[in-house]
Amino acid sequence: MTDLTRRGVLAAGSAAATWGALPLSRARAQAANTIKIGVLGDGSGMYRDLGGPGSTVCVRQAIQEFGAQGFNVEVVEADHQNRPDVGSTIARQWIDRDGVDMITDGTTSSVALALNQLVKEKNKVMLNSGAATSDLTAAACTANTIHWTYDTWMLANSTGGAMVRAGGDSWYFITADYAFGHALERDTANFVRAAGGRVLGQVRTPFPGTSDFSSFLLQAQTSRAKVVGLANAGSDTTNCIKQAAEFGLTRRGVKLAGLLVFLSDVHSLGLQTAQGLVLTETFYWDLNDRTRAFTTRVRPRMPNQAPPTMVQAGVYSATLHYLKAVKDMGVAAAKDGAAAVARMKAMPTDDDAFGPGSVRGDGRKLTPAYLFEVKTPAESRAPYDYYKLLQTTPADQAFRPVADGNCPLVRS
Repeated sequence: MTDLTRRGVLAAGSAAATWGALPLSRARAQAANTIKIGVLGDGSGMYRDLGGPGSTVCVRQAIQEFGAQGFNVEVVEADHQNRPDVGSTIARQWIDRDGVDMITDGTTSSVALALNQLVKEKNKVMLNSGAATSDLTAAACTANTIHWTYDTWMLANSTGGAMVRAGGDSWYFITADYAFGHALERDTANFVRAAGGRVLGQVRTPFPGTSDFSSFLLQAQTSRAKVVGLANAGSDTTNCIKQAAEFGLTRRGVKLAGLLVFLSDVHSLGLQTAQGLVLTETFYWDLNDRTRAFTTRVRPRMPNQAPPTMVQAGVYSATLHYLKAVKDMGVAAAKDGAAAVARMKAMPTDDDAFGPGSVRGDGRKLTPAYLFEVKTPAESRAPYDYYKLLQTTPADQAFRPVADGNCPLVRS
């Protein structure tokens, strides 16, 4: 773990330079009046651009907008390297040694599932924005975790459902071989079969470390499926799409279903390659006046001044709502993680990234899901003007019904 980066930044009225100089009694008093947030994500791997340093920028944006509300906020960040053992070790040290109260980002489902159990054990809070597995609000749900932004069931419902309705009734999956990929394949396959379609096969690709998908794409082509479902994300997805174009897969009439595609992926691909791709997001910087206003505020500090992805916007939204709950209940009471999450569920959400919303009893943050199509180069009028809206799934329909999740928190 010597290569991990951990940086602490004091915000909202705290000054890092004077922290160590405080008298012991005063330091203890200030520590008791401090909320500590840990941003734990992919800082160096395939998911860096969709979360990573940009997530920390968005946490700081939320703290800045929240302002001085009678308590201090401290932020630490680290790279979990997409490994659950590394992520768990960092989080445990943060909680036991550094007094971290809330952990956010969480990109990579295997890491998030491990953190989910740790915060339950330690009675802290996890506000997951980056990990997709819908299991976090199913059998794995706990009173200490809220699943923000998106999940595999929602993606399957929106993108998968739209592809089947458009005639894509036979599928072959190229799946990242870990918790996220398995959950995304499972949820999408269920929608395909329920609509009368068929799953002709799947192949599991090593995660992380795969860059050559030629043999997997060849297997998909041989299956004669109408749709190749990409149950992966980040550079895995962009590499699949690029290599499928090189092999002429789409010219042969095969449709690619990018089941989890981010704005950063489209930027990496370029519109010439990505045009026509159908995808689902819950946040897009140019969706409305409020999303544009949020983007204007945060973009100057984002890596490469890129607009935030939906993961980064979710980190901002979740952090802001958490801070509102801390103010409402008081710092001392908010140190009880389950109590803080319960207060967040009881309060309506509202911010410029997602607008008004709510958090269900199973920990699912509800927000509309937007089905987009990637524009052609001729349609794009400005940098990052990439999406046109095809349809909107209302918040109360976008995610799995609570009764179907078997979350022990809401069982009757």
